[in-house]
Amino acid sequence: MAYLREDNETLEVSYPIDAVWEAIPKAAAKLEWTIEETNQEAHYVKIKTKGAFLSYPSKLMVNLSKLDEKTTKMSIKGETPVTTITSVADYGRTGERIDALISTLSKLMAGKP
Repeated sequence: MAYLREDNETLEVSYPIDAVWEAIPKAAAKLEWTIEETNQEAHYVKIKTKGAFLSYPSKLMVNLSKLDEKTTKMSIKGETPVTTITSVADYGRTGERIDALISTLSKLMAGKP
């Protein structure tokens, strides 16, 4: 039987919303993930990660909202389908993928390779 394992992360980013919006596709490309859907007006992106051994790909839904001129609120919801067999090996994988996106975005925004 398959079900979705979910994880969420919300954080404030000390960059303007446009800068964060432009960095998301670069971060996805660097991680070799696929952007499945975008909505620029709503600042929404759906990203599909790569799968791994005994792990299905995750879907990350990223929502950005402007707090002020220099601060952006970023909400990331991750979903990973798991089965009874893969659930043990996959525990925490959704959170790891969210963390990988945040870390990659952070490095890109700071200008690090």
